[in-house]
Amino acid sequence: MTNKSQNLIKILPFNFIVFGGDGDLAYRKIYPALFHRFADKQLKMEFNICCITRTSNNESNIMASIKTFIEASIDYEIEKNVLEEFFKKIKVIVITKPTIEEYRTLQEFIDNTSERQNVYYLSTPSSAFGVISSMLKKAKILNKNSKVVLEKPLGFSLKSSKEIQTQITKSFSESQIYRIDHYLGKETVQNLMVLRFANHLFEHSWSSEDIDSVQITVAESLGVEKRGNYYDKSGALLDMVQNHLLQLLCLIAMEPPTKLEAESVRNEKLKVLNSLRMFNDKSVLTQTARGQYSRGKINDASVPSYLEDIDNYESNTETFVAIKAFIDNWRWKGTPFYMRTGKRMAKRYSEIIINFKSVRHNVFDANEEIPGNKLIMRLQPEERIELVQMTKLPGPGGYRYRPISLKLDYVDSFEERFPEAYERLIIDVLRGQQTLFMHQKELEAAWKWIESITNSWKKTGMKNILYHAGSWGPGDQIMNEKHKWSKSNKNDIETI
Repeated sequence: MTNKSQNLIKILPFNFIVFGGDGDLAYRKIYPALFHRFADKQLKMEFNICCITRTSNNESNIMASIKTFIEASIDYEIEKNVLEEFFKKIKVIVITKPTIEEYRTLQEFIDNTSERQNVYYLSTPSSAFGVISSMLKKAKILNKNSKVVLEKPLGFSLKSSKEIQTQITKSFSESQIYRIDHYLGKETVQNLMVLRFANHLFEHSWSSEDIDSVQITVAESLGVEKRGNYYDKSGALLDMVQNHLLQLLCLIAMEPPTKLEAESVRNEKLKVLNSLRMFNDKSVLTQTARGQYSRGKINDASVPSYLEDIDNYESNTETFVAIKAFIDNWRWKGTPFYMRTGKRMAKRYSEIIINFKSVRHNVFDANEEIPGNKLIMRLQPEERIELVQMTKLPGPGGYRYRPISLKLDYVDSFEERFPEAYERLIIDVLRGQQTLFMHQKELEAAWKWIESITNSWKKTGMKNILYHAGSWGPGDQIMNEKHKWSKSNKNDIETI
């Protein structure tokens, strides 16, 4: 969601301080993102990267891990010595406990580079956000140019989210806070805005008058892996729907903003969240489904159940959730938004499908309904956009037709390398652009809606439905014959 004027915003010299700098997210996403922007010559200004670790005498291991993950992410030619130059900018600082004495090394480093903007990236559990923010203020290393980036989860409830906000805002103003959701940095998600608002064809038909339903799927073939302790406290609803899927829903359903700026975009997204129909004890039973994966096969390999993965046979945590949601406003009244996400599903992909209504009358066969058009936006793994339309089959024999997919494949259509989502989002932080980051009001509105589900689940005692690993989960129970889960790879849809 960047435009020409935003691209011209100059990035000031900076220090990028990563708390939890020796964690999995930092290794896999943050350091590679900074490196690729450096290799692309976008970071020509003076900068340093500080890896904050709680483990002493570990610098050589940390640097080796950073190098391993960066090298694994390079799939293009880079200039000689660029990796070596990048590593000169990384400094490891040990802070074992939250005291002024422990923060002194960081304080001295910041004082020696006082002309730079300081970005504090909190890649830690949210329980540490308040403590770290407080110590940064006590150490007197915050100023008007300081920024803080917060990774999810931002609490486990509306109450805990507000508590985190209260703690953070004692040190940072709202304009300095960047709540990151990497889904909003994906190229296809960005293109959703252009697709909607730069094409009259779609914007003119973007409402319940022409759209029959919307489906959002984020499927993962992996299990919980090393995240078992965290995941068992959150589940699929809090881990994925509360942030990723709701943000995608907002971009699909929002009204056109007056300007493509943070305040305008955030205001429109907030209106969508406030218009979501709340769940109650009755609707939650028919419009949501929750499941937990049992033993099964992924790519012909046997995999254990969720309970075996976390070694807790009493857990009622859901690893799958499907929701039939409604937005009660003039544009979307009566149009169902289906959201589905789960672990250990048949394959990994993220996709948005806009199902348009069928034509009112079939002039070719009055007894047959012509399937509606589909607009398919694949977010991962292969980013592409497809428009499925009815096309006549060649040859004699009357008007025989079938759905044909017109495809825009990003990989095939553009020679440029596509930056990863974290690359774009980190650059936006450095530029001070908050359009792709959530405001606290959005977060609270999302939590209110989510809690209408969790509270209703609790009141009704709704249990998980077991599904085999490698299947598509039990989401069909919220669908009717008309609204089946669509799949972009159906055999009866040809691609041209």
